[in-house]
Amino acid sequence: MAEHSLLPFDLPAVASKKVRVAFDGGKLTSDAGVLLLREVEKKLGIADRLAGCLRDRRDRSRIDHTIAEMLRFRMFAIAAGYEDGDDCDALRDDPAFKMAVGRAPASGDPLCSQPTMSRLENAPSRIGLIRMMAAMVDLFCDSWAQVPRRIVLDIDDTWDETHGAQQLSLFNAHYDGYGFLPIHLYEATSGKPVAAILRPGKTPSGTEVRAILKHVIGRIRKNWPRVEVLVRGDSHYARPEALDWLEDEGFAYAFGLSGNAALQTLAAPFAEGAAVRRALAGANAKVRRYAAFAYAARSWHRSRRVVARAEASEHGSDVRFVVTNLAAKPKRLYERVFCARGQMENLIKAHKTHLASDRTSCHDARANQFRLVLHSAAYWLLHDLRAAAPRRSFWRSAQFDTLRLRLIKLAARVNEKATVIRLALASACPDKAIFAHLATVLVAQGP
Repeated sequence: MAEHSLLPFDLPAVASKKVRVAFDGGKLTSDAGVLLLREVEKKLGIADRLAGCLRDRRDRSRIDHTIAEMLRFRMFAIAAGYEDGDDCDALRDDPAFKMAVGRAPASGDPLCSQPTMSRLENAPSRIGLIRMMAAMVDLFCDSWAQVPRRIVLDIDDTWDETHGAQQLSLFNAHYDGYGFLPIHLYEATSGKPVAAILRPGKTPSGTEVRAILKHVIGRIRKNWPRVEVLVRGDSHYARPEALDWLEDEGFAYAFGLSGNAALQTLAAPFAEGAAVRRALAGANAKVRRYAAFAYAARSWHRSRRVVARAEASEHGSDVRFVVTNLAAKPKRLYERVFCARGQMENLIKAHKTHLASDRTSCHDARANQFRLVLHSAAYWLLHDLRAAAPRRSFWRSAQFDTLRLRLIKLAARVNEKATVIRLALASACPDKAIFAHLATVLVAQGP
């Protein structure tokens, strides 16, 4: 930014008085809420978990920033809306971020710069990244106060457009562009992230789906040997290799299934019955019928249960299919079990849109996977910040961008004395009550 743009300037008069503006307020911050995220991170221990997965080859006598400090800085910045490594240069002297990382706001040394952060992003080896992703699954398991009897894993991918010669970038005709199709896994009942895996911009193969499920669920079972697992996903995850593995290992599943002539023939009586009932009910009626039958595709080694939902409405006839090994009644299985995975779209939106996890602009695929891990860490910070709010309050269901706007983006004056640091927030802060409540609760929870 040009130096002249930082000089004092005037705004139109208010109440017959001149308005003079200058960037000379001293130790002020516009992100005081990152101190709440600091308490969340201390409780979860994300930075130390991830730092322990990486080998630091630097000369210890010349280190100014530990890996854990840099990881904290980056995940706090992402959660606060600064998703690019370039933002480190502008934030390295911010008093709130310095305090969040553990340094004094005035007397403490500046945080790491953008070049230092970029070197960190490109440093992890393949083994280091595998360890980091396993550590994130362990974090998911450790976040539960008690081992659950059953968990529901939703798996899906999302389009991540690229704009350069990045590794793994492929042309996808459906999206009419070059990009990645990273796979996300979340636990549906809690909304907690389990894994985010960078991959080429093409539909995953059966071998790939099986490998991902095998590693993720295997890690979960290492922590919880007896937990029951239900896996849900769209039709392109209903690959024979994945279905065979889930059945052999004793896991439940419910996947969408693409229709074909054989399935349409099996469902035809139910679709016709729905159309007749609608004709009798009236032009504006919508009628659904459900059925279950055995079906064996040519690529399958065995017959499997398929649930069909036939709908007749003013838009015509529509039939959808779900393949599953659950024994629930067809209507309940489709509406209460399978369709509940629609929440997955909101979870991906929080990760991708609110936390900008599609900023995978590095050339090296390992660096982009590293970024996905850090964005998942930022997701954890905001997820647990929200979970600390009163159970029946608006905040328990607030979106991440709302949390950022209302609780992170708070102006404060920071005054460091010899024995105390005073943080003065605005007297007119509209969310002072919930901010104070969250600070009290998070400090009480401790690491």
